[in-house]
Amino acid sequence: MSIPDHSQEVPLVASIDVGTTSSRVILFNMLGQEVSKHQIEYSTSASKEKFASVGARRFSVDGNSSPGAGTGTAGAGTGTSATESRLNSSTPIFSAEGIAIEATEFLEIEDLEGPSVPTLSFPRPGWVECNPIGILAHVVQCFAANLISMNKVNSDRISSKLAPYRIQCIGIANMRETTLVWSKKTGAPIVNYGIVWNDTRTTGIVTEKRNSTPQALQDRLRAKTGLPLYSTYFSCSKLRWMLDNEPAVRDAYENGDLMFGTVDTWLLYHLTSNHAFVSDITNASRTGFMNLDTLDYDDELLKYWDISRDKIHLPKIVSSAEYYGDFTIPECIKTNLTPIAWSLLCDFTSRTPPVPIQGCLGDQSASLVGQLAFKPGAAKCTYGTGCFLLYNTGAKKLISNHGALTTFGYWFPHLEDKDHAQPHFALEGSVAVAGAVVQWLRDNLRLIPKAEDIGPLASRVNDSGGVVFVPAFSGLFAPYWDASARATIMGMSQHTTASHLARAAVEGVCFQARAILKAMSSDAAGEGQKDRDFLEEIGEGTYEKSPLSMLAVDGGMSRSKEVMQIQADILGPCVTVRTSSSSECTALGAAIAAALAYEKREDRKLWKDLKDVKKWIMYGGVEPGEKPKDGFEPPQARIFRSKSLDTDRRRKWKLWEAAIERCRGWTDIVEDGVNTMGNNSTAAKNM
Repeated sequence: MSIPDHSQEVPLVASIDVGTTSSRVILFNMLGQEVSKHQIEYSTSASKEKFASVGARRFSVDGNSSPGAGTGTAGAGTGTSATESRLNSSTPIFSAEGIAIEATEFLEIEDLEGPSVPTLSFPRPGWVECNPIGILAHVVQCFAANLISMNKVNSDRISSKLAPYRIQCIGIANMRETTLVWSKKTGAPIVNYGIVWNDTRTTGIVTEKRNSTPQALQDRLRAKTGLPLYSTYFSCSKLRWMLDNEPAVRDAYENGDLMFGTVDTWLLYHLTSNHAFVSDITNASRTGFMNLDTLDYDDELLKYWDISRDKIHLPKIVSSAEYYGDFTIPECIKTNLTPIAWSLLCDFTSRTPPVPIQGCLGDQSASLVGQLAFKPGAAKCTYGTGCFLLYNTGAKKLISNHGALTTFGYWFPHLEDKDHAQPHFALEGSVAVAGAVVQWLRDNLRLIPKAEDIGPLASRVNDSGGVVFVPAFSGLFAPYWDASARATIMGMSQHTTASHLARAAVEGVCFQARAILKAMSSDAAGEGQKDRDFLEEIGEGTYEKSPLSMLAVDGGMSRSKEVMQIQADILGPCVTVRTSSSSECTALGAAIAAALAYEKREDRKLWKDLKDVKKWIMYGGVEPGEKPKDGFEPPQARIFRSKSLDTDRRRKWKLWEAAIERCRGWTDIVEDGVNTMGNNSTAAKNM
């Protein structure tokens, strides 16, 4: 699509980033800098109970504080001095990524009072649900808050004779696999929850499938999806569970009224004027229904999960960077906004030309793009609620033989370079628990008062004192893929201290990252490499000589220099750890996708191509080696290299592998009864 020339305005791109524990909207400029940002941390079923007695503070989108406001209406209601007193003494709230949360005019903590459904719920052990309407409302609230901020900034810029900012386009990044269903007739959710990616309620379904499926069929289906068939992680088993356990969902399915989608599809459907019903390949490839070769739904996969194309509406699978529709505000969340916010948003959506939504990436793929890891062989690791590693394999699809999964990194079809315009594959490894183990140590064990204390506490000792902590609270993901494993702490003695436990918890995350990198490097090297450990070998053709020698990191735990040094020590001398220059890689990746979506090169006002993205974000608009313009200083990244001794590092790795074997198959043993305890090792080996 073509846009008119706005030479007197500075273009920005808006990024909507919906995570597991919060939603945010950020406005980026050409340098990849944040011009404006607003974020809402979700309330949870646990936080509502925990903080109901102390109250919570909400902020309206006009920036005014509104203590004790009613849930669902930003800025509504007034507080009392008693409420203010409770607020001033209330316990701080923390995100699952391990970051302390304090409300500001840019960050809102969702109201914890009132009878409404929290955005994130944990109704049973292992169950995690989200509120679809709540997520949609938070996105719009954050967007309105950014418009307020931009208007204020533009007033100052105009008075200073500077060109005003203008939002040119919008991109979306979202938590993947989370499964939502809604009505074709009304657009409303069929049930008032979606099943979040880390929910484990489908363990029985995937176990039954595994036990009843011939190995040849398993191998064929896995080659199509690139995913392990029998993990609770992906959308296929979640949709099957809803159909089997929710009569309303089943009725909508039988009547042809059922719409299925992940969070990206839900947002795009409600935030575009044409109700775009689409999903980009990075999200669609996580459902378990998509064929990696055809880039479309596969009849054999649908049949395997007993899903009929004739009875369900599946979103069209599209690229990560193309025009989806023009931004609009859904009526269903009008009551969640103040009149001022609604009026402001209506003015924005009536703008000429309208603002398109045209970038979409699953969060981990968005982080890969935001880390500027465009070259095949580039790897990144994001430490959030979980831990996610992606390795860019370019246009080459690699099916892992070592426990990693195959997914899509991105697809920017309008780029002039044919190699860059092709869909880019990635190998991925996922750790279910990363920042969440810090939250557990803080909230459940009360080992630390603040999440950011984990690094200093762990660094008080040189090692874990023989303690190994496998934080498999909801099973093991890559490369082990054991949904029946559970968290274990082994090797404790009377010598064990809080510091040893903290260090063992951090090491547990870092060891899993090492296991994934080992698997990926073996896959990249080709067949016959199963038993080789490229992270330990030094020499020609080994890991040190491969493109994986640098690991780019971002996310909450990456902010701790102590934690990242532990990660570097566990990886060893073959890998250097580099922190991201941007604190918002995920949101930045979605912004890049949107800015590159225009078919005509001249319409791309921020960046022309991937090379241009690096030129502006990393070097301030000049070629590498040249002096930056206007005093621009390239963002600095921190580098961490291993300081560990080879003998110590290898000994600790053997302890980790032994601990993994002992924690596997735990829930199977529990379900089988006490009499099977003697078969523990046999059961684990047969997983």
